[in-house]
Amino acid sequence: MPLPASAVESPLRIAAVPAGHPYARNLLDPAAVSGDRIVLLPDPLPAGAAPGQWWPPVALDPEWIRANADTFDLLHLHFGTESFPLAHLQQVVDALRAVHRPLVFTVHDLTNPQLVDQAPHEAQLDLLVRAADEVITLTPGAAAEVQRRWGREAVVVGHPLLAEGVPDARASLPAITVGVHLRDLRPNIDGAGTVDTLLAAVALLEESGLHLDVVVDLNERVRDEAVRDALRTRLAGLDGVEFREHPRLTDTDLAEDLARLDIEVLPYRHGTHSGWLELCWDLGVAVAAPTVGFFAEQHPAAGEVASYRPGSAESLAQALLELVEAMEAAGPAAGPVGAGAAHPAADRAARRAALVRDRRAWRITQQRDIHLAHLAVYRRALAAVAV
Repeated sequence: MPLPASAVESPLRIAAVPAGHPYARNLLDPAAVSGDRIVLLPDPLPAGAAPGQWWPPVALDPEWIRANADTFDLLHLHFGTESFPLAHLQQVVDALRAVHRPLVFTVHDLTNPQLVDQAPHEAQLDLLVRAADEVITLTPGAAAEVQRRWGREAVVVGHPLLAEGVPDARASLPAITVGVHLRDLRPNIDGAGTVDTLLAAVALLEESGLHLDVVVDLNERVRDEAVRDALRTRLAGLDGVEFREHPRLTDTDLAEDLARLDIEVLPYRHGTHSGWLELCWDLGVAVAAPTVGFFAEQHPAAGEVASYRPGSAESLAQALLELVEAMEAAGPAAGPVGAGAAHPAADRAARRAALVRDRRAWRITQQRDIHLAHLAVYRRALAAVAV
């Protein structure tokens, strides 16, 4: 059932997998009109799923594709492939070809943060990158890797807004504070190693006269209880360190929690891109990111993201100092960094509020650019199958 040529110019109906993820929702410009419109179809609900649950993705099913081909123009795959074996994904590709619907694949993860053994994920990438009518990724470095491994040209489109609501910046903590959120200790999070490196880095900075408070944050339910128990022992009673355990935070609570920090340390042992980094950027929180993947390319301006070598206290100390000095340079300070004086909380909060306003305004322009970039990719993919 080929699409008519006119479909390429009509409002496009996209079956995004998943449509309910903030990333997919924020790709589109709500102000788009006429032939620039893109309609993101809602996720079909899995049987017995709670409201808002999109996984395992129903649209990644050959029978669903054949039965619903008249309801969508194109399938755009983002996340959720780990729910299926490779043979199932091949059937999905075959079903899309049979009904003449293009596949657009965004390469978010060259390594899967949910897995230790990357072989299944790499096999899925081999299939999907080669089979996709168009490939998108988020950074030039990832695009270069896609070209090197598969000989495919990936369109680079930056990560969109994630913080859909901005909390009150007056909630900042009194002292300059570095946080690390270990969440549920998923496979790509080096909980114990990152905490040890952070504490050693902070101790090095203390010797030079710069005091930083530390917050280590952990979900109550974790995947590695032995690491959780070791962290409890390691952090018990340490001065200047707050260890918090709590139920999984809602999106609103998470934004409020992050907004109280000055710097967030990403604890990843492997990865490609980070939505967590984008959320911090939206909230005006500087990020120290490990030198894996392409985190530093997401926001390369000075003072936004500083890189550190995993396991190197000296490297992390330098990254933290770089970020603190960028904060100092942004406006009046209570004293020189070397003297160990922290900005008054009100001063830091005012600067944070101004920074968040500027970034919010930039995101509005970016959202239009992202929308148009996806529109061009979609039209090119549709034109190819309409021939």
